[in-house]
Amino acid sequence: MDTAMTQLAAPSGLMSLVLFVVAVGVLALLGGGFWINSRIKDREPPRPSAEEQPHLPPEGATREIQENREPDEIPQTPKGGRALTPYELHNMHTRTSENKDRPRWSKGSSGSFGGGGLGAH
Repeated sequence: MDTAMTQLAAPSGLMSLVLFVVAVGVLALLGGGFWINSRIKDREPPRPSAEEQPHLPPEGATREIQENREPDEIPQTPKGGRALTPYELHNMHTRTSENKDRPRWSKGSSGSFGGGGLGAH
């Protein structure tokens, strides 16, 4: 019985060969990946130069405009007429609001659900 345990614990030449073949296979896969990646990069167009990058317009950077927007109203259905279906409505655009006051949350409200505020009282 002692000799059987010794044989199991002894390094096997076949096992070493299998591990070596697996290691060579992994290295071949990694090398092939790098080779394929370099071929793909060679086919890509070159990076743009500094002169080809976008530049600011001559008047400088654009400024932020703060305004309130309102949606276009849905057309009223005439008396006795049928209601419009969604595909009959045009693209709903917005327009500048005549009201210049910015909407604010009520005092004591965080403005979001679960925001930790006391809420409107």
